[in-house]
Amino acid sequence: MESSASIATLRSQFGGGIVTPADGEYESARRVWNAMIDRRPAVIVRPRHAADVAAAVNFARDRRLPLAIRGGAHGIAGMGTCDGGVVIDFSSMKAIAVDAAARTARAEPGVKWAEFDAATQAHGLATTGGTVGDTGIAGLTLGGGFGWLGGAFGMTVDNLLAADVVLADGRQVRASARENSELFWAIRGGGGNFGVVTAFEYQLHAIGPMIVGGMVVHPYAAARDVLKFYGSFIKRAPDALTVAAAILTGPDGNKACGLACAYAGSVEDGQEAVRPLKAFGSPVMDVIGPIPYLGQQSLLEQSMPPNLRNYWKAEFVDEITGAFVDTWVDAYADVVSPMSMLLLFPIHGAASRVARDATAFLHRGGIHVGIYALWESAESDDPNVAWVRGTWERIKPFAAGGLYVNEIGADEGRDRLQQAYGANLARLSAIKATYDPTNLFRLNANIEPAAV
Repeated sequence: MESSASIATLRSQFGGGIVTPADGEYESARRVWNAMIDRRPAVIVRPRHAADVAAAVNFARDRRLPLAIRGGAHGIAGMGTCDGGVVIDFSSMKAIAVDAAARTARAEPGVKWAEFDAATQAHGLATTGGTVGDTGIAGLTLGGGFGWLGGAFGMTVDNLLAADVVLADGRQVRASARENSELFWAIRGGGGNFGVVTAFEYQLHAIGPMIVGGMVVHPYAAARDVLKFYGSFIKRAPDALTVAAAILTGPDGNKACGLACAYAGSVEDGQEAVRPLKAFGSPVMDVIGPIPYLGQQSLLEQSMPPNLRNYWKAEFVDEITGAFVDTWVDAYADVVSPMSMLLLFPIHGAASRVARDATAFLHRGGIHVGIYALWESAESDDPNVAWVRGTWERIKPFAAGGLYVNEIGADEGRDRLQQAYGANLARLSAIKATYDPTNLFRLNANIEPAAV
């Protein structure tokens, strides 16, 4: 642990809050969303502005301490905290400024998507951003950013206009298509490897306040038919309509298969676009229809609550084949926790028409496959982890070879990093060598600097 003299030095340079193990709030301050993560940092700093962030970066670098960056704290691998090092906790930096005329927004990294959406929807605007409102904008954006508006407007990174970044040497720079353009390319999918973002600027689009969205739920016995229909339907779905499929357990304790959707356009057009989803089969619940965009953004909120233990695996598949469906449905028959789920989320429309090397995020097609185990007690760790790993092994033969970097686990190695970045990894390593040659920002899905 750092000495009191070192902490006193930091306090003299820092305008925000500082929490150490001696403080009463330390136990709550060190916790992150995934309850499996239990780490004890030497100091947690809560900056109020970019100069505070620079002071914290300099402090960690000069003392060769581990440095973790925490935005919304939702990272599955728990990289928003560390043992014996410094945590930059952005929970005090939540400013949002919307320029309705320009259809842009500037937001600080402590903002969560529910907060961002509320601010932009006050002007009838939104950008692609997450499916769970409690997720932070920072981590989701830096990793690529799935969301209900992806088919219409692209991934979150496709809507990032600029960012303010504190570099490993403490300098504050701006990254955009015209300023530090290589850094801008890298942070759009390369995670927190290159610096600490202190502000994001996004392109907004006219959406809401009412859209067509919601969910239709079928009994688990119909899951095979539903998912085969889904695989066929998403091939011809319009750009504005994004449809996800989930196998889950309902509040009544019964397994089910749900199709959740959102239409990024007029209510009239949306009602026509979702008609086949509503007409298929014999659902036990159908709540697809006109819904506030803010309601759509909170649709899956209860599926990922805080303070649970989480273990995930992810892949991409090119299409939903009959053999994949059979394997997928059978895997859920063995699920351990009723809170666990299997999720399919497509990359289509505008998101699929961006070149694979246009941003560090290169996955521009196919269907994201998520295996999510959630449970309450540490005594149940082994069977839940085993279910995820077993399911992952079962679906590997169908995998297209890609991986969403935001869902890389703490126990996954460089081969998985290669799957996440593919041909973009060499360029990322070269940029890393320029901006972070000593790999200070390594508590992430780490890209090592190229040898110079």
